[in-house]
Amino acid sequence: MAVTESAGHEVDAGGARGFAAPSRWSTGPLALAAAAIVVCVAVGITAAVQPRDAFLGLPDPGVLTSYGLPAVKGIFDLSTALTFGWLLAAALYAPPQRSGIFTVSGYRAVRAASLSATVWAVSGLALVPLNVSEASGATLAHSLGGGSILSGLQALESIRAPLIAAVGALLIAIISRSVLRPGGAFLLLALAVAAVVPMAIAGHAAQSGDHDLASNTMIYHLVGVSVWIGGLVALIGLARQRADHLGVIAQRYSNTALVAFIAVTLSGVGNAWLRFSRWSDVFSTEYGTLVIAKTVLLVVLGVIGFLHRRVTLPAVAAGKRRPLTRLAVVETLLMATTMGIAVALGRTASPPPSGVVPDPLVDVLGYSLPGPPTIGHLLFAWRFDLIFGTAALVAIGLYIAGLVRLRRQQIAWPRGRTISWIVGWLLILFATSSGFGAYATAQFSIHMMTHMVLGMMAPILLVLGGPVTLAMRALPAAHKPQPPGMRELVVRIVHSPLAKAATHPLVVFPLFIGSFYAIYFTPLFDTLMSNHIGHVIMGFHFLLVGYLYYWVIIGVDPAPRRLPPMLKLGLLLGALPFHAFFGLTLMNSHSAMAADYYRSLSLPWVTDLVSDQRLGGAIAWGATELPIIIVVIALMAQWSSSDAREAKRLDRPGNVKAERELDDYNAMLAELAFRDLAQDQAAGKRLPATGEPPAGGS
Repeated sequence: MAVTESAGHEVDAGGARGFAAPSRWSTGPLALAAAAIVVCVAVGITAAVQPRDAFLGLPDPGVLTSYGLPAVKGIFDLSTALTFGWLLAAALYAPPQRSGIFTVSGYRAVRAASLSATVWAVSGLALVPLNVSEASGATLAHSLGGGSILSGLQALESIRAPLIAAVGALLIAIISRSVLRPGGAFLLLALAVAAVVPMAIAGHAAQSGDHDLASNTMIYHLVGVSVWIGGLVALIGLARQRADHLGVIAQRYSNTALVAFIAVTLSGVGNAWLRFSRWSDVFSTEYGTLVIAKTVLLVVLGVIGFLHRRVTLPAVAAGKRRPLTRLAVVETLLMATTMGIAVALGRTASPPPSGVVPDPLVDVLGYSLPGPPTIGHLLFAWRFDLIFGTAALVAIGLYIAGLVRLRRQQIAWPRGRTISWIVGWLLILFATSSGFGAYATAQFSIHMMTHMVLGMMAPILLVLGGPVTLAMRALPAAHKPQPPGMRELVVRIVHSPLAKAATHPLVVFPLFIGSFYAIYFTPLFDTLMSNHIGHVIMGFHFLLVGYLYYWVIIGVDPAPRRLPPMLKLGLLLGALPFHAFFGLTLMNSHSAMAADYYRSLSLPWVTDLVSDQRLGGAIAWGATELPIIIVVIALMAQWSSSDAREAKRLDRPGNVKAERELDDYNAMLAELAFRDLAQDQAAGKRLPATGEPPAGGS
C-alpha cells in the first residue's frame, strides 16, 4: 500500500504507489467566509439600488427571486472561480512527478476542483428557474414548472447560459475524480472556459450596441477574474498543506495573476466605456457609482499584488509561509467584496442611451457597415477583433521573445520560419479585424473568404513557423531536483495521447474534410451564425483543424507520429475532390443557408441570398489552388532536404570508414572462397558449368 506524508511526499510501501486519503483542507473556512461576503454584498446592494427589471418596466417577481437571484449568482461566480483555481493548481502550479503523475498536492487540488465544480453545477441549475421568474415577472413557485422553464430556455440566452455552465461543471465534477495527470486537468480547465463563455453574452453585454466588443471583453473579464481569485485560494491551500516547491508555485501564480490583472483591468475599463454614452453618467447614476467602487477595489488589489511580488515571494523563497498566507487571505476577502459588487452591477439598470436612433444592423451585428463591400471598405474599414486580433499580437510577441532569448544564447534560427509565423498571424489579424472581418458576419461570400484564410492559408504558414521547436530551444530545461517547467509541459503536450490521436491520419483527415459538410450542410450553421459566440467558435474551429491537418503534412515541429512522404502527399491530394465537391455543391445550391439570419440584416446590396451563396461556393472551389501549390512546394522541399541530410550523414568519416571495413570484409570472404575452390580442383572436383566461382561475399 502507499503511504503519503503530511508534507506532500509520496512514499512507496511494499512496492506499490498510490495516494493516501487527503487530509482536511484548511481553505474551507476561507471559502465559506468569501461566500458569505459575496452574498451579503450582492444582496445588500441589490436592495439599495434600482433593479434593472423596474427600470425596464417588468413586473416584480417577488422577494424570493429579487434577493435569491443575486445570492445564488454570487455563489455561482465564486464556485466558478474556485474550480478554475484548483484546476490551474493541478495543471500548472503544483509540479508533477517525473513520471507525469500528480504529486499529493496536485491530486488534492483536482479533488478540490471536483467539490467546487459540484457547487458550481448546483448553483447553475438553481439560476435557471430564478432567471425564468425574473424574465417573466412570475413568482418563483410558478416558474418551477416544466413548461415555464422550457419556454424560457427557447427564448432567452440568460436562461440557457447557466444551464450550459451547469452541465459543463457537472462533467468537470465527475471526470476530475479519476484524473491523475496535469494534462487531464488542463483539458478540464479548457472545458471550464467553454462553460463560462455563454455567460459573457447573457447579461448587459448582449443588450447594447457594440455587443460583439462587449461580449469579447466579458469573456476576458470572467476568465481573468476566475483565474485571479480561484488561483489565489488554491495558492493558500497549497501553502497551508506545505506543498513541495512552494516557491515555484508562488512564482507561477504571481505570473498568472499579473496577466489576469491586466486582462481584468483592460476588459473592465473597455466594457464600462461601452456602457456610458455620456461622461456625466459615471457620477450621476447608480451604475456609475458601482463601477467607481469596483475600480477602487481593483486598484487596491493591484497594490496588494505588487506587495506580493516585492515582499511575499522573497519570503516564500526563504522558507517563510506566514507572510504569504496573511496577505493572501486579506486579498481574497477583498476579491470577494469586488465579486459581490459585480453581481449587483449585473442587476443594476445601465445608464440611459444617448437618444441617437441606432442603425438596424447594430441590433444584430453590434455595429453598422459603411456600405457595400468595396475594395476600400474591405481594406480600411477596420474593427479590431479582441479575440483573434489579441491572439495574433500575443503570438507574434511571444515568438519574438523566444528569438531574443535564442540570440542571447547565440543559437541560430531560420529566418524563413520567422517570416512564416509573423505573416501567418498577420493574415489572421487582417481576416478578422479588417473590413473582411466586419463583412464576414453579414455576407456569406465574404464569410467564405475569411474561412479560406483561417482554415487553409494561415495554418500553412503557422506550421512552417515551428513554434514548438522554438519553445523547446528557448525555454530552459529543468534538471533534478528542479520540478518540471514549461519546457517539460510542452513536451508532455506534444507526446500526449490526445495529440497522438488528433494527428492520426484516420482522425485528422476526416476532421478536416468532414467539418466543411458538418457545419455548412446541417442546421449547425444557422445556430452558429445567429450569435457572436458562434462566429468565434467557427473561426477557432477552422484555425485549429487546419493547423492540425497541415502539421501532419508539412509541419517542421516534432509530431507525435512520423508519416512517410508518400502518405503525406496522399493526405494532401486526397482532400482535393472533397473540396471541389463542396464548392460545386454551393455553386449549384437553390436555397439559402441561415436565411432567417441574413434576411434580418436586410442588406440593400444583397438582393439575392442564393446568388451570394453561389459566389461563396466559387470562392471555396477556386481558393484551394494556391494553398495546395504552397503545400506541395513545402513538402517537396522537405523531402529533398531529408534526402540531402541522409546523404550527408552517410558521407560522414565514420560512415565511410564503416563502408571500407565492410568492403575489406567482403574481399576476405571472396578470397577464402577462391581458396576453397582451388583445393577442390586439386582434389579432382569439377567447377560449375559457368567456370565462375560462386559468390562468397555478402
